[in-house]
Amino acid sequence: MTVSRSIMIVGNGPVPEGAAAVVDQADLVIRFNDCRSRGAGGEKTDVVAVCNTGRPALAMLGGGRWKADAAVRQAREIWCVRAAEKFQALRPQIEERHPELDDLCDDYTDGFRAFAKATGRAFHTVPASTHESVDAELRYFHSGEYVAPSSGLIVIAEVLAHWRRPSDRIMLAGFGHTGWEGHPFAAERRYVDALVAAGYVDRIDTLPANPSHLSFTPGGIGARGRRLSDLQGTAKPDFPVTGGDIARWTKEARTAGCGSDGK
Repeated sequence: MTVSRSIMIVGNGPVPEGAAAVVDQADLVIRFNDCRSRGAGGEKTDVVAVCNTGRPALAMLGGGRWKADAAVRQAREIWCVRAAEKFQALRPQIEERHPELDDLCDDYTDGFRAFAKATGRAFHTVPASTHESVDAELRYFHSGEYVAPSSGLIVIAEVLAHWRRPSDRIMLAGFGHTGWEGHPFAAERRYVDALVAAGYVDRIDTLPANPSHLSFTPGGIGARGRRLSDLQGTAKPDFPVTGGDIARWTKEARTAGCGSDGK
């Protein structure tokens, strides 16, 4: 019998009041980089996903502050979200269009791998195929020109494609879809809203009055009314699906009276 898990992906954006109790109930909690989400976004940390290229990576590895952070010390795994071969292939294009980002593709994966090995943590690098599938899907959501998808979106896609079991619940907190102008945040918001509408993930932006009593049962946080899978009359297909499919399903769901939050 497959055991259902709750997987919480916590970005570094604002989280709603009461989110900590919900986050800390999850079976697996993934945070990012310096884990600014800790505190209001709970304490539990199982995976720290890092931007392993450019200045952010150098800053994390270059001093003791990141390595000594409470969330990093608690984590069982370190994930690198940028495949070295993908960013080496992107280097000529990025340096031509964005000369100020001449160090963006400098890769520090080996440094994070060495840290994980030295401290007894598991280590994973998100494959280039995940990045490429996200690029393809973002085109359906009017992404325009951008430098790279955000680490948050890459991890959402990686979890859905390679880590999710059929019965798992995937939940998001701290995803405000704002920040560095090199990420296509407006398109990312539309894409994640479409994943919510299709029933692949839930946001915890709206919590019940007593979040400590929230259960992670199939049907979801605040699930009421019809989800897109109900509209289709079948279970959700395995991920990945194409961005075109998700965009089409979202349109159908809205036509049938389901909002972008899947309600």
